[in-house]
Amino acid sequence: MSPKPSARRNHPSPARTPVRPAPVPDHSRRREVVVAVVVRVVVAVLGGLYAVYSASTPRRSADDGSATQGSAQYPFAVGNPGPGQKAPDFTLPSSNGGQASLADYRGKNVLLYFQEGLMCQPCWDQLTDLERNAGKLKAAGIDDVVSVTTDPIDLVARKNRDEGVTTPVLSDPDLSVSRAYETNKYGMMGDSRNGHSFILVGPDGTIRWRADYGGPPKYTMFLPTEAMLADLRAGAKP
Repeated sequence: MSPKPSARRNHPSPARTPVRPAPVPDHSRRREVVVAVVVRVVVAVLGGLYAVYSASTPRRSADDGSATQGSAQYPFAVGNPGPGQKAPDFTLPSSNGGQASLADYRGKNVLLYFQEGLMCQPCWDQLTDLERNAGKLKAAGIDDVVSVTTDPIDLVARKNRDEGVTTPVLSDPDLSVSRAYETNKYGMMGDSRNGHSFILVGPDGTIRWRADYGGPPKYTMFLPTEAMLADLRAGAKP
């Protein structure tokens, strides 16, 4: 005789309801959001303060430890002789013909621009930019601009013609004038050439402002004239 089927039947198990975490109270979520927002604001404020500090605080030169000034993009050193000192006299051959002397500019504010020379196209672009902004130079009280480099005068005169530059560029091949102003200490070529230095000499022959942009850490060989004038306005002695 066959066994009787069991009276117990297999019923499908009831579906299990997933256990969900208890909802976070609204006040806890709001607190988390507020904390996150505060943290972001604090980080943004600190970042902004650091940027302002970095842009305005003197930095240290990588080579000699001396402080540099100017903006983070265009830092500069201040060499010797500096503001308040007598500007060394000189007479040098000029690209415009003949000789030019610092004494020729007595009674005027003359901006001396010492530059690296023929191998530095940005230096000549700087001259072009200065001439393009002649009106702004006049408004800043600058009567004349004179550039000094160490290349031979015939090559300098030809370069001036090729670039369409009318600013007199003086030739200082033995670096006698460059060494007197120590402008050959602020470049990428050791002390054999100038860097990128601006020196404003007042009507009485006294240096009113100086900025040597060609040295470390940026070795700047071109900067917008407006940036240079901003530094001049901030630091020129009356």
